[in-house]
Amino acid sequence: MNMRFETLTVHAGQEPDPLTGAVTVPVYQTSTYRQDGIGRPRGYEYSRTGNPTRAALEKALAALEGAEYGLAFASGVAATTAVVMSLLKPGDRVVAVEDLYGGTYRLLERYVRPWGVAVDYVPATDTDRWIESLRQPTRLVWLESPTNPLLQLADIAAVSSAAHACGAWVAVDNTFASPALQRPLELGADLVVHSTTKYLGGHSDLIGGAVVTRDRVLYERIRHYQNAAGAVPGPWDCWLLLRGLRTLSVRMRAHCENARAIAEWLSRHPNVERVYYPGLPDHPQRDLVQRQMSAPGGMVSFDLRGGLEAVEHMVSRLQVFILGESLGGVESLVCYPPKMTHAVFAPSERRRRGLGDGLVRLSVGIEHVEDLIADLEQALNLKSSTTKGTHP
Repeated sequence: MNMRFETLTVHAGQEPDPLTGAVTVPVYQTSTYRQDGIGRPRGYEYSRTGNPTRAALEKALAALEGAEYGLAFASGVAATTAVVMSLLKPGDRVVAVEDLYGGTYRLLERYVRPWGVAVDYVPATDTDRWIESLRQPTRLVWLESPTNPLLQLADIAAVSSAAHACGAWVAVDNTFASPALQRPLELGADLVVHSTTKYLGGHSDLIGGAVVTRDRVLYERIRHYQNAAGAVPGPWDCWLLLRGLRTLSVRMRAHCENARAIAEWLSRHPNVERVYYPGLPDHPQRDLVQRQMSAPGGMVSFDLRGGLEAVEHMVSRLQVFILGESLGGVESLVCYPPKMTHAVFAPSERRRRGLGDGLVRLSVGIEHVEDLIADLEQALNLKSSTTKGTHP
């Protein structure tokens, strides 16, 4: 049966247990498995190599992205590392999106570049620059779309076409969108990477990552690395993620509705200099948003007038939004990228990439939107921001 996305989130990889009829996948909390004889396992030998709970999760992840193969990892960074280490060798070249997660930048600059791999960056929105850059020999293109934290979009189809013309693979970090809003493989990408900690898990109670693909050769290379390096999730985290996937579709609708309302409200606030949200009517990539995504997502970033001092005052007053890293949970989070998720960038490099001192990133949860706006409204009252020690 050809199931729609909402049905897949509930059923893909999560068939009732054939032994007991249980409607949830069992947690196979075991490290090893009895074999029927030497060289005669019953499908599993050791849980670093394979585990039935993880296998169910990997099947579900592949189905949601429209892929053939899925691999689960211990974290999003572990998934990213597996792609890089599996596909690159000294002398190769990577072209990555300029506005990207600080952890990916750290991996590329501190470990991949010293390994002898050339690393270049291109602005997400500049398709002509991508095409020009990919006229040079390239092994891997690394995209985020929407990007972290400025929520820019890359034209995945156009970049993939240019990359394939020069023989490069394209990997898309789809964490900010999730497969509920965007399916990069259908736009021409070769690999999709996730921090499953975020929207896929959805409850801030696990750490995980994933790689999915339709290409068996890529799958086998990355799977071999997964087993050799051992950065795999435990069965309990896999089970939590399977449970989170079942509500992905309905959660994403709530995230998007709330984020759109908050972005529109922030765009009218006098203390907000600029709002970054793909769903705003005046977003410069509005046509691409509508062509590439089914909805603009649950992340909102904005520049607050007054820089760091104003941000510190705001976060000290918030009562519903929680100051913390990560994103994609049911609760609303506020993050200050310059000193949190993107602290690895030197100040000059942050400014060059457009990450100003007043940049705030919101992961908009599924609380009542009027409570969220009321919380922001009282926190953005900056009248006392220049008077130290008087914050309530």
